[in-house]
Amino acid sequence: MAEDTRVIVGVSGSLGNAAALRRAVAEAERRDAVLVPVIAWTPPGGEAAYRTRPCPPLSKLWERAAADRLDAAFARAFGGYPAHLRVEPVVIRGEAGPALVEIADRPDDLLVVGTGRRGGLRRFLHASVGRHCVARAACTVTAVPPSEAPALKAVAGQRSRVTSLAA
Repeated sequence: MAEDTRVIVGVSGSLGNAAALRRAVAEAERRDAVLVPVIAWTPPGGEAAYRTRPCPPLSKLWERAAADRLDAAFARAFGGYPAHLRVEPVVIRGEAGPALVEIADRPDDLLVVGTGRRGGLRRFLHASVGRHCVARAACTVTAVPPSEAPALKAVAGQRSRVTSLAA
């Protein structure tokens, strides 16, 4: 395995994100690379609201919930983390687009993001993580549209392999 080669994938926990996860796993296999699934989270109401009334115990709960969503995404898509790959999951506090660009900071990284299903109004009201990454990433970005019928497997009791990073 090439130590410098990484495939980073943004994980949202949505069913539509399964196509991006499958593409990232396939690319990590093909490149003999480390798979780095990343889930970003922010406190409910955003950072500004949290700063007015910080609560570290709640912050830990929200971080744990994000880690659980990351684990659940892999459980649904693959039955757990692929055993044949080196997987280094990351939970990071911050907005998804900037967090992914920060982590995918090497020219030989591959960043995989889902495009999601958005109509004109939703696109106008919510910033696109994929568009942010394509415009600002230092590496190649692959934007994967959601598949029509993702093959999902539900497996309970998967052990977490998540690493947390403070933003």
